[in-house]
Amino acid sequence: MSLVRERAAARPVLTHPLRAEVARGFAPFAGAVAFLLPAVALGVVADRWQGGWAETRSELHSVLLIVLPLGAAAGCWQGGRERRRRTEELWGTAVRGPLARFLASAVPLALWVTGGYTLAAAGALLATWPYATGDRPYADLLPTDVVALAALVVVGQVVGRLVPSRFAAPLLALGGYGALGLWGRADTGPGRFLSPAFPVAEGLVPVGRQPWAMAVWVAGLATAAVLAYAARRRWTVLLPLAAAVAAGGLLVQTGDGLWRTNPVGNRQVCDTSTTPQVCVNARYGALLPQVTAALSGITGRLDGVRNLPVRFVDRPGEPRVGEVQLPMLTPLGSSLVRGRLTDPGQYAWEAVAMLQDRGDCGTLDRRMSLADDAVQHYLAPSPAEGYVDRLAARGDEERRAGLADRRAARERLASMGAGARRAWLSAYFATAGDCDARKVPAL
Repeated sequence: MSLVRERAAARPVLTHPLRAEVARGFAPFAGAVAFLLPAVALGVVADRWQGGWAETRSELHSVLLIVLPLGAAAGCWQGGRERRRRTEELWGTAVRGPLARFLASAVPLALWVTGGYTLAAAGALLATWPYATGDRPYADLLPTDVVALAALVVVGQVVGRLVPSRFAAPLLALGGYGALGLWGRADTGPGRFLSPAFPVAEGLVPVGRQPWAMAVWVAGLATAAVLAYAARRRWTVLLPLAAAVAAGGLLVQTGDGLWRTNPVGNRQVCDTSTTPQVCVNARYGALLPQVTAALSGITGRLDGVRNLPVRFVDRPGEPRVGEVQLPMLTPLGSSLVRGRLTDPGQYAWEAVAMLQDRGDCGTLDRRMSLADDAVQHYLAPSPAEGYVDRLAARGDEERRAGLADRRAARERLASMGAGARRAWLSAYFATAGDCDARKVPAL
């Protein structure tokens, strides 16, 4: 038994070469950077995406402008490892072929880098979950983004094997930043749709074949580069290259046709118990109670008033007949942060301004201006009203007289009986959008 134990102890422990590549060396460090870089970049601008699923999707995708060039640079640095160690000749004597040797070095690095980015993406989705106000998570671009990152890492390693310079990696990163920045611009023609970091607006979703086409495009080019460098039968490069060309042709020829407006963004969720009714975009449906509460002072004071729009709406474009636009909740980070209205008073004042909108009337007549100010003060005064009034009180005689007139008009509207005020407001809102000051009821 002792002889058996001695022989077992003397027998070398054979481990797969991938295990060492995965557990040690440059790959884990690159994976940590691939996690920290997008995590920090996303954290700095968390106000503008945390709470909106489409915003989180678009922000994660835009981070690729930073991650992709660094992934390519990491692959390039890994590719030049044997040259820096002066072990190229020794590595060339290995039993395994050049393709197997290349993959043994490239695959662990690609796994670490894509794993780091995927972990950051998962963290962003989890950070959005508690503050989401409607809609659903969007993961349509994430698999393609991961494939694109892995492809750039592999292509970078091919460049590192071919370019004998220590400066190849940083130069590749700088070139990648410039190329992606110019490539994805909206005025560069249909070729911009070939960019894996092409900017995607929050209101757009890809049609079914767009992610597949993009994945085949980037993966096909990367596979062709690897086979051209390391395969024994170089003709095998034709298959992935043909697939990449076909997918790229589909992306270029179809262009905007591979994207459509998110149908959820055109739906409204409404509270019909108020006058006017309050509707918000279905993407933020859970925000309806907050918006209704912010506008409760307005809708309560307008109860029984005629000639009002039927509803407040929150959708892009011009409102329809009988509708008035709510202040926009997007882009996130201003009036809406992490699922909460940042300033309900400011939001209510902006809603009144929408309700009073007179279009292109230009400079308002004094009678019209006094009526608008009095209605605004009665329904939802501006948060800056007190400051503006104090400045006017310290101004010249004309400004002080204007302030006195405004205060008198406000007082007359507030002191009316309920029935008289409803009648006056009904006559006032009958002139909405009209520039004829003679039609505005006097105060």
